Amino acid sequence: MPTVLPTAEDVAREKAKDGFRLTGLHVLLMLVAFFVTVASVNAIMIHDALSTFRGEVTKHPYEEGLAYNSDIQEARAQAARGWKVAGDVVRDANGQARVEVSALDSSGAPLVGLSIAARLAAPADMKRDRLLTLEDAGNGVYRGSVAADAGAWYLELVAGREGKTLFQSRNRITLK
Repeated sequence: MPTVLPTAEDVAREKAKDGFRLTGLHVLLMLVAFFVTVASVNAIMIHDALSTFRGEVTKHPYEEGLAYNSDIQEARAQAARGWKVAGDVVRDANGQARVEVSALDSSGAPLVGLSIAARLAAPADMKRDRLLTLEDAGNGVYRGSVAADAGAWYLELVAGREGKTLFQSRNRITLK
């Protein structure tokens, strides 16, 4: 009996009856699509991780750690001076944070001639920090203002004379 070859209609009917057939090309395309998807998501995640908040609140943490003992000595010297420094921050309707600092020595006399720098530091993102130099308003009072959003901040004060830091403080505040 001679061998009968299937016709094109027979092949088409057989394919329609069986439905979808998984071939090597299909498997290859699925694998390529899977790895392209994974690589794309990884690229997006790496970009977002490198271009957003880095988690640092200081520019040189290692160097600051090495200077820890000298920081302790400076804090003891500051405490021995007995200065009384009080700061007040009020945010006005225009979004300006007005900073006023009063500085008295251990006997209660106003401290004049100080150079006072203030920083409104965001608790977790140093990119949002706001720096300002306070102007001497007389009688131991120093004032300045800077644009700042409402919310939680740290008020950091650094006071000194002739380039030498004599007082530092850091206090948590809330601007409304």
